[in-house]
Order: sequence, then C-alpha cells, then structure tokens
Amino acid sequence: MLDFTSALYLGIGHGSQDLRPFGALTTGAPAALREPHEATSIAVALAELVGVERVTLARSTLHAYWDLFTVFAGEPAHILADAGSYPIARWGAERAKLRGAEFRTFRHHDPTALDRLLRSPLRKGRPWIVVDGFCTACGRISPLAAYLALARRVGGRLVIDDTQALGVLGAGRNLESPYGRGGGGSLRSTQSTGPDVVLVSSLAKGFGAPLTMIGGDRETIERFEGLSQTRVHASPPTFADLRAAERALVVNREEGDYRRFKLVALVTRLRHGLRRLGLVLTPTAFPLQSVREAPGSPLPALYRRLGALRVNVVLRRPACASAIDLAFLVTASHLPQQIDDAIDAVAMALSDGAASASGRWRHEQSTEAP
Repeated sequence: MLDFTSALYLGIGHGSQDLRPFGALTTGAPAALREPHEATSIAVALAELVGVERVTLARSTLHAYWDLFTVFAGEPAHILADAGSYPIARWGAERAKLRGAEFRTFRHHDPTALDRLLRSPLRKGRPWIVVDGFCTACGRISPLAAYLALARRVGGRLVIDDTQALGVLGAGRNLESPYGRGGGGSLRSTQSTGPDVVLVSSLAKGFGAPLTMIGGDRETIERFEGLSQTRVHASPPTFADLRAAERALVVNREEGDYRRFKLVALVTRLRHGLRRLGLVLTPTAFPLQSVREAPGSPLPALYRRLGALRVNVVLRRPACASAIDLAFLVTASHLPQQIDDAIDAVAMALSDGAASASGRWRHEQSTEAP
C-alpha cells in the first residue's frame, strides 16, 4: 500500500523508544494549577523558532480557539475571518458571536475585500482579523503583511493559524530553496510580526506532536493563561505529547533543513511525473500536492481507481474552492521509488488499468524546477 494521506511532512515519528522516559501520562492537575517544567522550556524554544515574544501550550487547536476570543471579553467587538480560514478557528469565532461579538467573513486572500469591510459600519471596539498562514488549496502564503497593515490602521489584531507552515516553511525562501530555512513558519517566511499578532499552530503535522502553541506578546499570552477556561477544566498536554514536542524541536534543529531539502526533491519528482501525465496541479512546491484536473477522468473516478491499485490519496473540497481536488501528501519518509510507483499507478488509473502504462514515467534524472 502506498500512503499519501499523512501530514507528517518532515517524516518525524515518535516511537515510545525515541522519547525520554516519563513516569505518568499526566499529573492529574490542570495547567492553570500546575504546569510541568518541560512545558516552559518547550514554549521558550517555540517562541524563538516562530518569532514571537512568548508562547503557551494547549492540548489542541480546539482548546486554543475555544478560549482565544472569549478570554478577551468585550475587546473583540468584531471578528473578521478570511473565508478560507481554518474551520476550528471559525468555530471559536462563532462561539464568541454567541457571547456578543460580531462575526463576518471576507473573500479569501483579498486585502482589498478586508479593507472594504473595515471601512463599513462596524460597532466600536478592537477588530480581530483571522487568517491561515498558508493555504494548501491555493498553494500560497496569505498576504500577511497587507493584513497586518490593515489591522494596525484600525488598532486591531491579526490572528494567524500556521499549522500547515510550521516545520515546513521558514526564512530565506527563494526558487532554489522554496521552503527556506529553520521551519519557523509563515511569520519567519514573511517577517510579519509584532505585538498585534497572535499565532496559533498545532505541532501535529510538521513536528508530529499532538499539541498546540499559542504565541504573541507577553501581555496577551499572560492574559490568556490567566483567564483560559480550558486551562482550568480540561487536561493539559500529556507528558508523552511534551516529550514528542521536545524531541521534534531537537530533530528540527539538527537535521530539519536536510529533511526539507529531501522533501523538496521528492515533491519535485512527483510534480514532474504527474504533469507529464497531463494532470493540472496547484502551482506550489508545498508537500501537499493538489491535483485540480485529470485528462479524461473525473477526480472521484481517479480516486477510486487509485484506491483499487492500493494508492491512498485524499479527495477533498477545500473551503476556498468551488470544486474538489485530489491531494497527494508527501513526507520526507517517502522513498524515490514510492514516488515513481505512485506515478505509474496514476498512469494506469488514467488508462483504466492498461498494464502497458506501467513503468512509462520514470524520472530519476529529471531536473525541471517545481
């Protein structure tokens, strides 16, 4: 079975034998009462990595967004969300709406639409602008600098969900190094930061650790920690989660750039093969490769044929798109031969199982840029 459904982009897995030993999964105490010292050191390392003043940890993005807007009761008089933003972030905004906040959306990746919304009649108060750092459907980083400039013009905050980019993107991105260095995410990539930025990122994808960070300026994070209800009524990240995050940060520091270099090569290999088969792909080197069109084959049919050939991919309908796409999630743990086998399987599926298609699309020597 060839699996292209995992978002563990850097190929960082955490077997029990890989983690520092721990005596129990949890202390039994909520984070508001007692927090392990490991959580503090991990938070410090994450703040340095992503480029914010301070970080605190949560069990999941759902825990983080459940509290984020309502902790600042009375401050977010209106929440303005990119129409393609992360669903769980919008769930948090909808909860705030039930508690009196105004909630609206604006067109995906469109600062002009946001500008018009900010100029429309809005109740008094500090607006919160909610966006994703990177959109896997469009294959683009959000226009964070433009959003941040608009937020600052009206005294607002920019809330960025950077789950996809954390561990993959970083500083110094260019054509030769499309992911950049360090894996610090969209803020490092775009150099968009400041006391009016709040960053929420799960570590469960690039870093393979099932917990979430909330980052921002010291005052914001201290207020969140002091007023968060999930820190009182829900369990904090377990010691297994913390050990996984601890190890992921070490792996990223010691070999992250090598893993990203390897990942780019694998993604490039896949893109060459699929495009030569006539598939239309989103123009990005990001490890989630999105097929928009396939010659002579509806994407649901192609998905079923690939499944019959024991190739697992993801058929999805992104929030920012009107049509479905077919996603191949590539990780640094894939082998070049697995990429070639997947391309062969697509060729067979497109030809409705013609065995003569097998082996046609081998690209070991390909040098075309993604």
